[in-house]
Parts: sequence; C-alpha cells; structure tokens
Amino acid sequence: MAWVWGLIGSLVIAGAAYWRKSLSLSGLISAVVLGTTMFALGSLAWFGTLIAFFISSTLLSKFKHRRKAAVESGYAKGGRRDAGQVAANGGLGLLLCLGHAIWPDPVWWMLFVGVMATVNADTWATEIGGLSKAAPRSILNGRQVLAGTSGGVTGLGLLASVLGGSFIGIIGGCFSQIGDRSLDLYELLTLVIVGALSGLLGSLADSWLGATVQVMYRCQICGKTIEKKVHCDQQAIQIRGMRTVTNDRVNAISSLIGGLACLGISLLL
Repeated sequence: MAWVWGLIGSLVIAGAAYWRKSLSLSGLISAVVLGTTMFALGSLAWFGTLIAFFISSTLLSKFKHRRKAAVESGYAKGGRRDAGQVAANGGLGLLLCLGHAIWPDPVWWMLFVGVMATVNADTWATEIGGLSKAAPRSILNGRQVLAGTSGGVTGLGLLASVLGGSFIGIIGGCFSQIGDRSLDLYELLTLVIVGALSGLLGSLADSWLGATVQVMYRCQICGKTIEKKVHCDQQAIQIRGMRTVTNDRVNAISSLIGGLACLGISLLL
C-alpha cells in the first residue's frame, strides 16, 4: 500500500505544480516517480522533507516572477522544472533513501539532510537573492557583476541560503520525530544547525562551480553572458567552462558536497 499512497500523494502535488506551470510534462513524470519511490522506500521524514523542498521552492519561484524575469532569461532552465532539474535536485536524495532501505544506518539520513538543505538553500538564494537591490558580487574576486551572472552572490542571497538550509533541518527534525512521546530538542537543534551550515556551504560550492567550470555562453545579439546555447533566437558562443558541465550537473555536484559537509559537521557536534 505504500506504493499506492505514495503514487496518489505524488500525483496530487506534482499534478498541481504542472497545472500551475511549475513543472513540464517530463518534470511531472519524474517528480511522480521520485516521490512515489521515496515514499515506498523511506519513512515520512524522507518523503516529507522532499515535499517541503518542492513546495517551498515552487512557491518562491512564483513570487514576484515578473520582477525576476529579466534575470532568469539567461538561465539554462526557466521556472518550469523539467526532468533534468528534478533529477539534479532529488536524484541523489533518492539514491540515499535506497541505500538506507537496503542497509539502514543514520549516515544515510545525515547525508540526505545535507543534500536537501543544499538544493533548498541554493533555490532560496536564487529566488530571494534575485530580488536584492544591491548588485551581486563575484564569489571569485568580490567584484560587482550583473544580476543573474553565474557565480554572483548577494548578502540577501546568502541569508536566504542559511534560512533555506535551516528550513530543511526543522522539517526533517520534526518529521523524523513524529510518533515519539517527547520532542528531542537537542536532535532538532542539531539538524537545524547542520542544515543551515551545510546548505550555505553547498550553495557557495554551487556558486563557485558556476563561476569556474560550468559552461557559459555569450549572446551574439545582446552580448549577455548566459547559461544556455540559444538566446535572442540565435546560437550563442561558448566563452568559458566545460561543455559537459551544465547547470543541472553543477546542482548535483554541489548537493553531494553539501551532503558530505552535513555528515562531517554532525560528527563534530
């Protein structure tokens, strides 16, 4: 029955996102498969944390969308997530959930919290940081860059990263303790701290990778530096990075970094 309930829940949530044009058709299918499998293999803590990320990031992507439209025009992917984005944000989490189902160990859970804290922190930083009145600065040299530049960070974006990671820690901590007679405040506080720190570190890793190895292009029409091959209906020119290192792959790599950071920090606490 776990598969059935997982399928129903995933269809309802992903279907609503598709109806609101937050998911493409491929994104809808991938989200349903991801959510159903995670619900069946894991507990409410795993599925609930994934859904908390998905709902919060979807709502933020719609917040003041018109104001952020100009910045997002250069992104490789728009606000409507496809299968690649779903896999980049949740695929590693699913593998960790599978590992826990085969070989139960608390390590899997801490890695998962760090992975989800990173993708959530990065999403919040992008969506909220895009509203910053201050110009972003390059993570490499601190110089001002244009809004939307890969590797650019703002104070508002960094704060959003911390809040996004903390949010995952709170959700994961609460869901993992459902059914317990008393709330373990120390465990909850630990997850909030490691979620905040690992989310921030993973988000910064995403920015650094975006500024160094991620493939970037320049539009031949408007001259804008962008993440996608085509802009202004014209083929763009690659100016830096590795052709195979796309935005989705950067997201996946940075989430792994965040997961390892979460595990390391939790061992120190």
